[in-house]
Amino acid sequence: MYPELSLYIAGRFIDAQGRRTQAVHDPATQQPLGLLPWAETEDVEAAVQAAHAAFAAWRRVSPLERSDLLRRVAALARERAPEIGRAMTLDNGKPLADAVAEVLNAAEHVEWHAEEGRRVYGRVVPARLPGVRQLVVREPVGVCAAFSPWNFPFGQAMKKAAAAIAAGCPIVLKGPEESPSALVAMARLFHDAGLPPGVFNLLWGVPADISRQLIESPLVRVVSFTGSVPVGRQLAALAGLHMKRMTMELGGHAPVLVFDDADVDAAVALLARLKTRNAGQVCVSPTRFYAQSGVHDRFAAAFADALGAVKVGHGLEDGVQMGPLIHERRFQAVQALVDDARARGAELLAGGGHIDGRIGAHIGAKGHFHAPTLLAHVPADARVMHEEPFGPVAALSRFDTVDEALQQANALPFGLASYVFTRSLQTANRVGDGLEAGMVNINHSGMAHPELPFGGVKDSGFGSEGGTESFDSFLSTKLITQI
Repeated sequence: MYPELSLYIAGRFIDAQGRRTQAVHDPATQQPLGLLPWAETEDVEAAVQAAHAAFAAWRRVSPLERSDLLRRVAALARERAPEIGRAMTLDNGKPLADAVAEVLNAAEHVEWHAEEGRRVYGRVVPARLPGVRQLVVREPVGVCAAFSPWNFPFGQAMKKAAAAIAAGCPIVLKGPEESPSALVAMARLFHDAGLPPGVFNLLWGVPADISRQLIESPLVRVVSFTGSVPVGRQLAALAGLHMKRMTMELGGHAPVLVFDDADVDAAVALLARLKTRNAGQVCVSPTRFYAQSGVHDRFAAAFADALGAVKVGHGLEDGVQMGPLIHERRFQAVQALVDDARARGAELLAGGGHIDGRIGAHIGAKGHFHAPTLLAHVPADARVMHEEPFGPVAALSRFDTVDEALQQANALPFGLASYVFTRSLQTANRVGDGLEAGMVNINHSGMAHPELPFGGVKDSGFGSEGGTESFDSFLSTKLITQI
């Protein structure tokens, strides 16, 4: 059973009630799942007003009390992870095990913010004159307008909500219409845990209309967005016009550098999992692969075999490792990049297009299934070398020297995640220092832990979610000097 969908405003779940609605579909079968009510202008205003009204009291709530409530949310998330994950698989497409893991990982983020929120310290600054007391205190900023993506509908939204709420800021969240069930479940978690009305609000609707109304509202003080670079640029410009604080976690085009001395088998095993996770619809997914000449051919052959062995199908089928793309537009965008690269001379080593036929108990030909794809000898002018594929496509080229590898890796305006494989400490240090990325993974992938900052540089955004930096956007710094 797919859950009923709703808005959540001022502590109330609100169904369509004559509002416009949007059909939600299973991307693996294209079967309809439910109807999602869209927020009208008055709903957006009601959510902002509810959050603003709640701020007066919530900012004064003890950090220990806020911590206790968030811990209850985490406990409920763990209890309900199987049902939340199943609904997420239906409207998102990712395998059930991945969906459940997303909920459990988000619960860990909630617990971490619950604990760290008790440690938002100020300081006493020694004065220059006797009798003067100088205090630096950190205070919650106010209402947060948050925008979360469909690829990790529960995890990305929960990181924003946990940080804002732990800091004392109510939140109005505009969720992803493509994959809404997890966020309705999130609203239920906060509701059942006893969060006061107005501290968490959930909206759906026309993204451009809702984002403009939220950002332009004088009651909204901070904007948190995760999504594409083009949309992020637009929202950042609008937020800057109104002097809003911002956190922007935008897209990437993660380079992978495989050196001659790398453990190729270990690298291939890890990269095949990372490349096909959520069908490649991950902002930190490895996309541009550069292998040093001495290991290039071996890596290419092993990586092609690994991608070809990935089990693709409906996320509820046993053993499925990769599901469909979210919708037909995403499939066509991915396929266009593959076709362009091949037209420019790239060699197809694995995959290449749609997977037809029956997959498990479901008709795969009806879904947006794209085969895990490896393109080799990809020319530098191919679109896939410049545009984030956001799909199960890997583009492989070769390099000879460390300087050449860094030049190629840093050539784009993106700077989110990067990956390096080498047994040389000297190479690891040099490349770790030289990569223009917010996150560098050397011989493994370790970016998702709540105690670590997650964010990018250059066009990939600014600000971090996770780590002690997670609270920076939601807290203002006040100096109190007294004699």
